[in-house]
Amino acid sequence: MERKDLRNVAIIAHVDHGKTTLVDQMLRQSGLFRNEELDKLQGGQHGLIMDSNDQERERGITILAKNCAIRLGDLKVNLIDTPGHADFGGEVERILRMADGVFLLVDAAEGPLPQTRFVLKKAFACGLKPIVIINKIDRPDSRVDEVHSMVFDLFIDLGATDEQANFPVIYASGRAGIATTDMKVPAVDLKPLFDAILEKVPPPFGDPNAPLQMQVMALSYSDFVGKIAIGRVFGGKIRRNQKVSVVKQKDGSVFQDTVVQVLEFDRLSRKEVEEMEAGDICCIVGIDDADIGDTICEIDKPKALPPLTIDEPTLDMVFRVNDSPFVGQCGKPITSRELRDRLEKELQHNVALRVRPGDRESEFVVSGRGLLHLGVLIETIRREGCELAVGKPRVITRQINGETHEPYEFLVIEVPSDHSSSVMRLVLERQGECVKMENHGSATHIDFYIPARGLIGLRTKMLSATQGLAIMHHNYADYRPAKSAIDGRSAGVLISTETSKATGYAIEAIQERGDLFVGPMEPVYEGQIIGEHCRDNDLTVNVTREKKLTNMRASGAEKNTPLKPPREFSLEMALEYIEEDELVEITPKQIRMRKLYLRENERKKMSR
Repeated sequence: MERKDLRNVAIIAHVDHGKTTLVDQMLRQSGLFRNEELDKLQGGQHGLIMDSNDQERERGITILAKNCAIRLGDLKVNLIDTPGHADFGGEVERILRMADGVFLLVDAAEGPLPQTRFVLKKAFACGLKPIVIINKIDRPDSRVDEVHSMVFDLFIDLGATDEQANFPVIYASGRAGIATTDMKVPAVDLKPLFDAILEKVPPPFGDPNAPLQMQVMALSYSDFVGKIAIGRVFGGKIRRNQKVSVVKQKDGSVFQDTVVQVLEFDRLSRKEVEEMEAGDICCIVGIDDADIGDTICEIDKPKALPPLTIDEPTLDMVFRVNDSPFVGQCGKPITSRELRDRLEKELQHNVALRVRPGDRESEFVVSGRGLLHLGVLIETIRREGCELAVGKPRVITRQINGETHEPYEFLVIEVPSDHSSSVMRLVLERQGECVKMENHGSATHIDFYIPARGLIGLRTKMLSATQGLAIMHHNYADYRPAKSAIDGRSAGVLISTETSKATGYAIEAIQERGDLFVGPMEPVYEGQIIGEHCRDNDLTVNVTREKKLTNMRASGAEKNTPLKPPREFSLEMALEYIEEDELVEITPKQIRMRKLYLRENERKKMSR
């Protein structure tokens, strides 16, 4: 049975191709909000309504998929905004199961990029027929016709059916809030986009008289009602105070519970209703033991829906209890039990994450889809006021037919042509393979396949070598036979021998040895990495040494040597910088790098 009064639409694209900006404009032009109301929700001049998370606003990317609902006359439209970054692909994979139609956004200048291929492949796997939106047509370097051809080639390359390859195209500018189906017709508003939802997106199917089947696709949490299960009703109806059976995806076990509340999406919020029926997306309160992938069924007819399949993680990182001398000075030191509980809580909704015990009782090995995926988790824990230490990221290898295989990434770099030789040198040094190279005006577009471990630390070096002009995107490709070792950090580090405050006098003497990471009067401790050595070996230095005072006037007493400003590290830069015998100490106010063994004699003993 078709739900003529309903449409479920997901919006997918590569990172920064304008999904969330377009959704914001759709909300503005839906007629359901006052502009003043939306401006308040926007959270600043450059904020986006749908990017409600602090990290999303700061990083300018979507991290978590979000639902909202608008009405076009008598038709209700459930809109689902999805992340565009490859590291959050686990969100896209399951969210597409809730949709019946999908908008694929492609930048009018950049064209299809690695994540475009990934999300489109997932849409095809769900049997969806995408509607292509060529976005940012107002860019001065847009190449609409060429991008249209590139999208068609991508559809064919991914094995699209004849029906899927005959996709409708809308030309839009999300920022300006305009769209058109013909470039010869001036765009005025987003009406062509709303018309496409009415005419091109198929209505959901479902029998409201069948036994209840609802699959949990996402989880939320409220301080007032606890865990909230978000999913789609595939059959039957779900009602308030209904007794239900829940089939666990993990092991097929069944438990019974009661639905306390049923909530539907209403604009940007949720509204309590008596029941929801097949085809709709809703929220359920009261089933606290439900996890992502579980099926909510009639109490006497437990029948599971097909399980959600999520691509496996490719990167490992050790999370451990912070045991530095400065522990607890600006954050809450967490015990191993508290760290385990926090990671288990994250596992409930972060389905692409894996956690297992480490070699020591105080550490855990956390596996994710990439450095940004794990970095967002670390930053979240840090903002909760907790302290922890993490080790160097390591790729996850597999044994296939007795041979070691490692994950490879498809890497796309766009760079001014006069910097292309620097890009080639850096990527080839890291075992990358160039598969395509072409010029777009003054820029060069280069495609590579590179081992995932070769990407660790590449972005910082790439931006330095190209004066910050390189644009770099990558996405998981597959597992391939492992190549030879990739050279790590070329320089050694300067290590503090004392626990005190750094002095300008000591920094003045040491700064000729390399770049310093600390400034005068900054607290340091024994074993902390306080700079980069100008040679390839580690060097222990006393950065806390004070100038001895005498009652004799020295000839150079008035000489002042300027101090170089310390090099600052973001969290991701610090994770890329460290080596196997080092850790990043993360507190709410500080990010420090340190040796695993703080005392020099311990490090010498372990190196034997």
